[in-house]
Amino acid sequence: MHNEKVHTHIKGLLEKLGYGEKDVEISYDEKTNTYWFAITSPHTRLLFNRDGEALQALNHVATKLVEQLFHEEQNRPRVVVDANGHEKKKIDNLRAVAHMMAERARYFKSSIEVEPMAPHERRIVHEFLSEMSDITTESKGEGKNRHVVIKYTGGI
Repeated sequence: MHNEKVHTHIKGLLEKLGYGEKDVEISYDEKTNTYWFAITSPHTRLLFNRDGEALQALNHVATKLVEQLFHEEQNRPRVVVDANGHEKKKIDNLRAVAHMMAERARYFKSSIEVEPMAPHERRIVHEFLSEMSDITTESKGEGKNRHVVIKYTGGI
């Protein structure tokens, strides 16, 4: 079962970093097939050095670990390690920007290009806007210039 494997391996990773059972709250978002490991501890300040570079690296390692565990499955679960609500705020901000850009595309009945972003951020935008019947999204560009284009389709 996904649940036990993910819990065991990610909790083990976090324990090696010094975060115990009382520091980590685990939840699962069925809609996005995502496990959230929310660290609430005063000792998370090291994860925020250099604009959260360590937290991004931890999320990358956790993602690669899950990819290895479920390498043969197409719909493998995603994992987000959050520290003191930082990732949740970031995702909420991405969704707010995506919503605002979708409204702009509707108003002008055209396509809107969003600034380049990381793959996981683009995925969040694509998933969030996928529920809007008159909006489609696609990624364009290469490398660090890859970005989302939000298109008004007129409610096809």
